[in-house]
Amino acid sequence: MKLYTKGGDKGYTSLIGGERVSKTDPRVEAYGTVDELTAHIALLADRLTARSAELSECYLTDLKRINSALMTVEALLAIGKGGKDKVTPLPEEMVTWIEGRIDYLQSQLKPITCFTIPGGCEMTSLCHICRTVCRRAERRAIVVAEQYEVDCNSMMLLNRLSDYFYALGRVLCDKLGESEFVWQV
Repeated sequence: MKLYTKGGDKGYTSLIGGERVSKTDPRVEAYGTVDELTAHIALLADRLTARSAELSECYLTDLKRINSALMTVEALLAIGKGGKDKVTPLPEEMVTWIEGRIDYLQSQLKPITCFTIPGGCEMTSLCHICRTVCRRAERRAIVVAEQYEVDCNSMMLLNRLSDYFYALGRVLCDKLGESEFVWQV
């Protein structure tokens, strides 16, 4: 099987179910942004592994599970006419799991008394990149949800994930002995 199909040469692609749409269709924008997020998460995981075997052991399972769930979110956002029954919805347990992980991360941190900003260490910065791309993916998914039916658990997961990456960045900064950057006016 060839990697290229030439089917998109004129700016159109197929959604799950066979519907052909412009590559600027909001569903393509949304699942493409989630795909971008998964690539950033993979980079975070790779850099974390290179930096600290101990920390990567703690968080790699999370990052792999998140990326697997995001592949499902991508597929759910890519559903076109005739594709509704071809993708299994994201289980509600994924949302409750990520909420539990956020609570766990927060339990390891001192409460913040001011805004923190990206920076402090590479791991924190990578977490902030994941957080901001996740927020963009959520905004793109909201545009889709305004026009098409979108899996509600996918929407909730995208909403929670930006909080997860914020908390993970703070935890990694702390565990690596780095200082957080705080916003000073």
